[in-house]
Amino acid sequence: MEAESTSSSPCRYRYEDYKETADYLLGNTKQRPKVAIICGSGLGGLADLLENKEAFPYKNIPRFPTSTVQGHAGQLVFGLLGGRECVCMQGRFHFYEGYNIHTVTYPVRVFYLLGVETLIVTNAAGGLNGSYKVGDIMLIKDHINMPGFAGQNPLCGHNDDRFGVRFPCMSDAYDRDLRTLAKRIAEEQSCDRFLQEGVYCMLAGPTYETIAECRVLQTLGADAVGMSTVPEVVVARHCGLRVLGLSLITNKVVTDYDSNEKANHEEVLKTTQRRTQDLQKLVSNLVNKI
Repeated sequence: MEAESTSSSPCRYRYEDYKETADYLLGNTKQRPKVAIICGSGLGGLADLLENKEAFPYKNIPRFPTSTVQGHAGQLVFGLLGGRECVCMQGRFHFYEGYNIHTVTYPVRVFYLLGVETLIVTNAAGGLNGSYKVGDIMLIKDHINMPGFAGQNPLCGHNDDRFGVRFPCMSDAYDRDLRTLAKRIAEEQSCDRFLQEGVYCMLAGPTYETIAECRVLQTLGADAVGMSTVPEVVVARHCGLRVLGLSLITNKVVTDYDSNEKANHEEVLKTTQRRTQDLQKLVSNLVNKI
């Protein structure tokens, strides 16, 4: 069974598909990571911090999708970060690339079968909260799953009890203890001045939001908006993984009809480069203390 590439496809994966991928990786590395990190746009440099690195291009991994977005390298990197065995996903998959929601989240169940217990997800996001500045790092405390409202939830369809229960709780999706630890570490490394905590909203993309849409999201209580993360978090929690989410605020959304500003991907990558060292240091120190 090959992965389907269209978002309208009813593609489902079997437990055996995930296991085939996991068994391939377990058979080709002696590393047994307990922490997985999904690197967002321009944040793949996190994997460069790993020691004793072993890289697996997505195209060489059985049943694994491939990433098509600038800023996403497209490989799994195993290694040591802060003395802990980790696996980094350099390049994630997005709904807007044409992948269905099950393909987008495929790696998370593979991580679970590898023995991963904690998932750290990072992303580039637009700031909806008026007090946020470009370059701020937002700890995600909750999310709004807009595609889920429209029926695009990765848990739709047959539930395999080997992964999790039919109706998983999401009120505790982002681990409170991990957020507390992240705040303490940010204070220790003097980056708490640009650390925020808020609600992340996912839209399907690939268009950036209209002014009216941004105003709606602000009314709903969203502090940042992006095109990823939520599906992976839903599947991670279904599998019982602890989750920490971090959004790098790479641009301020436009909410004024008289404004000449426009969101663009180049701005996202430029801001990411400016703040990436702080984010990498935060994640590295965090992994060391989990």
